[in-house]
Amino acid sequence: MERIEIYDTTLRDGAQAEEISFSLEDKIRIALKLDEFKIDYIEGGWPGSNPKDLQFFKEIKDYNLKHSKIVAFGSTHHPKKNPENDENLKHLLLAKTPVVTIFGKSWTLHVKEALKTTLEHNLQIISESIKFLKAHVEKVFYDAEHFFDGFKEDPEYAITTIKKAKEAGADCIILCDTNGGTLPYEIVKIIKEVQNRLGKEIPLGIHAHNDSECAVANTLIAVNLGVTHVQGTINGIGERCGNANLCSVIPNLVLKMGYQCSSGEVLHKLTEVSRYVYEIANLPHPSRLPFVGSSAFAHKGGVHVSAVLKSPKTYEHIDPILVGNVRRVLVSELSGKSNIIYKAKEFGIELEIDSPLLNKIVSEIKKLEAEGYEFEAAEASLELLIYKLMGEPKQYFELLSYKVFDLKVNKEFPKAEATVLVRVPPGVGEVEHTAALGNGPVNALDNALRKALERFYPQIKEMELEDYKVRVLPGLPGTASKVRVLIISKSKNKKWGTVGVSTDILEASCQALIDSFTYKLFLDKRKK
Repeated sequence: MERIEIYDTTLRDGAQAEEISFSLEDKIRIALKLDEFKIDYIEGGWPGSNPKDLQFFKEIKDYNLKHSKIVAFGSTHHPKKNPENDENLKHLLLAKTPVVTIFGKSWTLHVKEALKTTLEHNLQIISESIKFLKAHVEKVFYDAEHFFDGFKEDPEYAITTIKKAKEAGADCIILCDTNGGTLPYEIVKIIKEVQNRLGKEIPLGIHAHNDSECAVANTLIAVNLGVTHVQGTINGIGERCGNANLCSVIPNLVLKMGYQCSSGEVLHKLTEVSRYVYEIANLPHPSRLPFVGSSAFAHKGGVHVSAVLKSPKTYEHIDPILVGNVRRVLVSELSGKSNIIYKAKEFGIELEIDSPLLNKIVSEIKKLEAEGYEFEAAEASLELLIYKLMGEPKQYFELLSYKVFDLKVNKEFPKAEATVLVRVPPGVGEVEHTAALGNGPVNALDNALRKALERFYPQIKEMELEDYKVRVLPGLPGTASKVRVLIISKSKNKKWGTVGVSTDILEASCQALIDSFTYKLFLDKRKK
């Protein structure tokens, strides 16, 4: 099988996505991570569009990239200028990259309406721009912008534009579905026609957008037809609905289609790279991303889990280890014994299939979930529950009582104060009576509990609450409804979730907080 070039445009096309804003330092960090993942080409940005991108090209030279080549991106020269005095082309050369990518117009609509020039002059612009750049850099890639839309409207002209690029010396011609509206069967027809008209002397590339949810499919089909250069972004981030997702494209090419690419040699880093980009962007990692999402290999139904325990292939299309992901078994009202056995094993607890204890655990979990508890994201609460049912409760303190006051005077911001009575250790220990203020009643309760426990367990200071979610459960109407509180806590490099359910939001929060503090103390004791 032929080797496929992977070209990443996360730092340029991906940065155009809503909610994404990379600083210069962010771009450097991502580039280094992409180099570690053996991406062949990293498009660093458009040096002619903003000072930050130009600075990126200057600073990235201070780093010794082991594999990737940095690419500067820009457009063909302005219709009213020539290459020698065009500012955009000058900035491309100032970037001093070994490879430059420029885009030009393939669609007659854009030539006439956007460039405001003639069809013939557009062909001249494409040719002159490529020839000028070829005299100064190692490689020039030509992005045929809106090629598929242009072909549908005027196939002869669209083909002529890329012929001009070929004649001018472009090292690769990338066919772009810029509006993302082309469907797979159209991709097949158009690429075959391009190959017939251009011959196979020059490599072809594909750059697909995802507005019709076909970017990955279109990319894979293009490769299957002989395209050897693939463009996309990590996690598919990009303008509007995004770009072809390299985190899906690369494993499909390597594991399903048998192609080779440099990133395939380190495919086990795929999930790490995916998470890294979202972390740098300060956005949550989508759980349902194929291959790399936390739900990609998650099993919930008891029948599924039972089968997966016997043979993972029954419900997994690949081994998650190949892409650096992990198999997860969820515990819910759909759970059978297999789920609990698997989950308990993750906690270091061995349970036998015919154990009365296993029946007791399954029964208790289903009873609690019927009351509104959910353990899928609250595995710390689940682990503590299993130990409790085993007769080994993890208890380090006892909350005897709590009071919470929320005072609102005129237009002043409400003030919350919580008072707690805590006994350490439970049953026979010393009683601590503590009060604390907070931004709202739950925060006040959290602060008061921390204050009470820190005298006995100083390590509580290492722990912080990372997320707090409240869900109103169906049942009683309106404000009389039950609520479920989910708390995500963090200490050092460890995160865990806990849950509480009640018709009283403070009581539900208190349950989740107690489990969270308890689990922290349990973790620390287990390490010793």
